[in-house]
Amino acid sequence: MSASLPERVDAERMVASRRSFEGVLPVAALPRLAGALADDRGEVAYRLDFGTGELGTPQLLVRLSARLTLECQRTLQPFEWPAEIESLLGLITDEREEAGLPPDCEPLLLEGGMVFPRAVIEDELLLALPLVPVKPGSEMSQGGWQAASDDAAAQAEQGSHPFAGLRALREAQEKNR
Repeated sequence: MSASLPERVDAERMVASRRSFEGVLPVAALPRLAGALADDRGEVAYRLDFGTGELGTPQLLVRLSARLTLECQRTLQPFEWPAEIESLLGLITDEREEAGLPPDCEPLLLEGGMVFPRAVIEDELLLALPLVPVKPGSEMSQGGWQAASDDAAAQAEQGSHPFAGLRALREAQEKNR
């Protein structure tokens, strides 16, 4: 196990020696991730374990833990989102090798036989971010939406049209001319 995270590592050597890396990175050191957040403060705890799977395929187990600051898309206020990630990546050198990976294993295409650990960590965090961040407790109740749709259904049954009020205003203006 190592406390320092190299910029790149030889995947074959890491798998053969069953190498692990563990440590903490500042969120600000991951520029693509920091750009997707409301604030780049905080840290990401990581553990990367190289090894082989049941089928003898080279794999990388990625475990990440962080509290990321997102912007709520409903209230536009920042909130902390806990990220707990565990991903199993199959190390492949050619896209055709993807078919031979176990179903629980995502492919990681190596660049010249190399793995870039910081990029892997950043990619996994970016993939885990919610599509639409919503601060817990700010969700609108289903009942509020249901009532509005019930009102619309009642209006449709009565035969009223959405612009009926505008028509009445227009007719009143024409009479006053």
